[in-house]
Amino acid sequence: MKFVQIIDFETDRLEEMQQLIEEAGQRSAGRAGGPTRSMLLKDRDRPNRYLALVEFASFEEAMRNSDDPETSRMAERLDALSLNERVFTNCDLVDARDLE
Repeated sequence: MKFVQIIDFETDRLEEMQQLIEEAGQRSAGRAGGPTRSMLLKDRDRPNRYLALVEFASFEEAMRNSDDPETSRMAERLDALSLNERVFTNCDLVDARDLE
């Protein structure tokens, strides 16, 4: 079953965060087990609040990715750019549809 992690965070340094994520994506290109899809949402009512949705092939793949030392280093760098502690919500993907 596909797995989605929702990361709720606040930052006033989004461009720096996106650069870190881009660099990590380039380093892990072609590596099995990483995220398969991501989406970034900006809260219209609370400035500097974002929700990142990161999809994996399975919960097990997400946990292997989480255990990777490179992922831990990136998480530490993202924490330094956050205004508060990031909140993680772990979800099994029950249904997804393109409605266009």
